[in-house]
Amino acid sequence: MKYKVLNKLKANMGLYVSGEALSEQLGVSRTAVWKYINELKSQGYIIESSSKKGYSLSEGPEVISAYEIGHGLETQVVGKDIKYFNELDSTNTYAKLIAAEGCADGTAVIAEAQTAGKGRLGRGWSSAHKKGIWMSIVLRPLIAPEEIQIMTLAASIAVAKAIEQECHVRPGIKWPNDVLLESKKVCGILTEMNCEIERINFLVLGIGINVNHDMEDFPEALREIAGSLKECCGGEVAEPKKEFSRKNIIRCILAELDVIYRRLNTENEEAYADEAKQIVDEWKKYSVTIGRRVKAAMKGQELVGVATDITRDGRLIIACEDGSIREVMSGEVSVRGLLGYS
Repeated sequence: MKYKVLNKLKANMGLYVSGEALSEQLGVSRTAVWKYINELKSQGYIIESSSKKGYSLSEGPEVISAYEIGHGLETQVVGKDIKYFNELDSTNTYAKLIAAEGCADGTAVIAEAQTAGKGRLGRGWSSAHKKGIWMSIVLRPLIAPEEIQIMTLAASIAVAKAIEQECHVRPGIKWPNDVLLESKKVCGILTEMNCEIERINFLVLGIGINVNHDMEDFPEALREIAGSLKECCGGEVAEPKKEFSRKNIIRCILAELDVIYRRLNTENEEAYADEAKQIVDEWKKYSVTIGRRVKAAMKGQELVGVATDITRDGRLIIACEDGSIREVMSGEVSVRGLLGYS
């Protein structure tokens, strides 16, 4: 009912709607309307109250909630169930917990801040309050465990497309799943899996995006390599930096991933092969790794060469300096560009 009140106010943005009208239209008491108005105010909505005129919703700071993200989101699987928190230790940790308890395929977990955010290879992830997007998505794909990398590629494509649509700038993807702007990392994706020998029980896609961070928000040790959408494409140096809508970016990611996931999640081997090829081909269009000289640490061995391609299942192909051709998986390697981003 609270959000029915909100919908009425949104439909009359900037105008007053009387408490009596809201009471009659929604079939609740005026006291209940007053209670719902106060709850909405506590969530951050700017609502003016007048004893004579009623209530008026004004434009204000962006409010993020399960309702705001899910209302009107036309996805079929991804984001149909959204769990929102002001703070979690880690969205991935919580997502794995509810996945093990049987949550729905496509459930999204979103937090305004993380106290113990995680990156790849056990690294920490700085998760400033209300500055970025800290989100994990539970998926139950029909693919075999060895095909897991294709889901990571799919997630990076969904993020890149969302940034391109909402920020009007084309990002790059550093293999396998770091999204870059101006050679700085603005997004990292952590894929964790629970599986048996022949099937995946569930996987969790953890997506962290630096959206409206100022450089001062990053630890000093990260300022050379980390960036945000605001810093990288928010305007000229002499102008105030533009902030971007986290809500719109989240909704766009969920919509893009939903389309890719539903096409990919099939038991038809031929259809799956065709879709996997499309994902790989699309990933290559965003790649800043293919054709570049790279260094990979793999099982205690250092590989140096040129990244020439990726396989259908997402392995990076490196033409090594010793003349060998090696295929590496993200779980086994840490790739560094010898020039530029590292």
